[in-house]
Amino acid sequence: MSAETPAAPGQNDEHYLQVFRRNFRTWRGDRPFWAGLFIVLGGVPIAYFPYAKLQLGHLTLAMSTTAGAGSLIIGVLLVVLGISLWFQKHVRTFAGVAAILLALVSIPVSNLGGFLVGFLFALIGGAMAVSWVPGEPDEAYAAPASFAERDVPQGVAAEPAGPAVTANAVDDPNDLSGTSPSNGANGRHSAG
Repeated sequence: MSAETPAAPGQNDEHYLQVFRRNFRTWRGDRPFWAGLFIVLGGVPIAYFPYAKLQLGHLTLAMSTTAGAGSLIIGVLLVVLGISLWFQKHVRTFAGVAAILLALVSIPVSNLGGFLVGFLFALIGGAMAVSWVPGEPDEAYAAPASFAERDVPQGVAAEPAGPAVTANAVDDPNDLSGTSPSNGANGRHSAG
């Protein structure tokens, strides 16, 4: 068998569950998955308990309160924030702060925040969302900084492509202050 010969069918095939699990793990690692899950788990009891009817033998305990609509809104918003963390990771700070605020508001509005269960889940999930940052790519997979560095043999320094620009040059193109001596501003701005 040569290197160009394809493998026989079934020889190196992975089970579809292994492929799904690996893809899910990669997807989960690229976003604040656990923060979103905690926020969703916090929203469910907050929205559920005000409408629950618990059966204790022949006794029915109805939890309906006047704040049922507020609890439902808070719970649904928490679930939406948790799901949005999974699919739009750039809203992590907003969603985390909003989840923390909604968790705090749920204490007086919805039976102590879903008997403190929903409150704690939403609070911890919001803190996790605010503190999550995207991971750095592995160095093994990182591309070289530029093509010039990749093509230069070891021990040979690459020459700069253009003229050298110093940080204190008079005509520095990166000077955005508008106060360089070349335009005569000298650090003072006129008001009129």
